[in-house]
Amino acid sequence: MRRNIVNLFLAISSIALVLGCFWSSERGNGTVDAEPDTAGSNVAAAPVSNTENRTAATKKPDKGDFVVEHLEVKTPRYVEIDKQVQSEKLLVKAADKLNRALILPYDIYLRTKDCSETNAFYDSRDHSVTMCYELMEDFFQTFKSAGQSEQVAYGKMFDAVKFVFLHEIGHALMDAYKLPVTGSEEDAADRCAAFINISELGDEGVRNVMAAAEAFSIESKRRGTKPNMADDHLLQEQRFYNSLCMIYGSDQKKYANILSDGFLPKERAMRCPLEYQRTVDAWVSLLGPWRKS
Repeated sequence: MRRNIVNLFLAISSIALVLGCFWSSERGNGTVDAEPDTAGSNVAAAPVSNTENRTAATKKPDKGDFVVEHLEVKTPRYVEIDKQVQSEKLLVKAADKLNRALILPYDIYLRTKDCSETNAFYDSRDHSVTMCYELMEDFFQTFKSAGQSEQVAYGKMFDAVKFVFLHEIGHALMDAYKLPVTGSEEDAADRCAAFINISELGDEGVRNVMAAAEAFSIESKRRGTKPNMADDHLLQEQRFYNSLCMIYGSDQKKYANILSDGFLPKERAMRCPLEYQRTVDAWVSLLGPWRKS
């Protein structure tokens, strides 16, 4: 278990490195393969170019950095894991890449710790992203509860946590840049994570989104009480369908099985290409003024 969680942090750090490369480079290597009038890459090309030209002369001042903080680990079974994460400088390397890519108005802290709860979160009070060791164990148990082998559960745990990491980075950027959100911020963070995974990481990123969607589905079925309708998060069932919609919308031919196998209703699937493209265009435009050359 320890070896696998250390491998997980290697995966998390690789995601952050990709984030840095993505935001500091030109867009145009996405995996969108849809009809030009809905989600084709030709549709996205012009807005991105215009946005980059428009924002080139209006870059924001850089007043902060992504800063790594390793907090004291109190749970015995996590102590050795934490030591290995620190010795490998995993988050330090990730923060360096992010700092090369993005302008920040203040410092944002990246933390790993035992939280005494199953969680990952962004805290706007001190501008920190925290990944809890407990969350990793919970994902593993979630997949195991569905009858999957330990090996399969480990792999899917890795993938699902990558999605969550990018979800929390999305929250951090929305807060730091005061980005407009015209709906649920939790949904916007989910779509940010899906957008980066699918458009920049290819098949690996799709696996991350698919693993998260599967976890949402399993959790919704094993829930023993009524859902908290006042929660700002979407219902797990909704997150499941939204995640599949983003994947299907990115390439209807490649992911046709999502529709043909009945995972996504036809009425929703027909809107997914436009949903995906709008998400891509929105995030590329919003991040334009904050990208370093």
